[in-house]
Amino acid sequence: MSTSPIIDQPVNVHQPINFAQKYSLFTEQWQPKVVAQMNDYQFKLARLEGDFLWHSHADTDETFIVIDGCLRIDFRDGFVELNAGELYVVPRGVEHKPYAEKEVKLMLIEPTGVINTGDDTNERTAQNDVWI
Repeated sequence: MSTSPIIDQPVNVHQPINFAQKYSLFTEQWQPKVVAQMNDYQFKLARLEGDFLWHSHADTDETFIVIDGCLRIDFRDGFVELNAGELYVVPRGVEHKPYAEKEVKLMLIEPTGVINTGDDTNERTAQNDVWI
């Protein structure tokens, strides 16, 4: 009779991602943090306050989901205001500028490798692929 070795397994390998717990891990603003990936798309949490800069993403749409607070996204021909629980997709190639009067917690959904400042890299460009 042969015996098979006992394999140690984690107590619970299936864990949900808790937004409050993840937000407690960082305070930096305008520095998105990856919390999950699905195929080639990353789910990123970010804290925003104040004005960002005008930019666009030529090759991809960008999804904003507000978790807490109020976010305004300015466009050259108007704006959209998002409150907690609301989502907006900025179409590829559309120039936009996020603004938050008070701190906003949000989730971004975008393809892996998207630079937060579009084609223009500057002091507001966040490091890509930072997981928490």
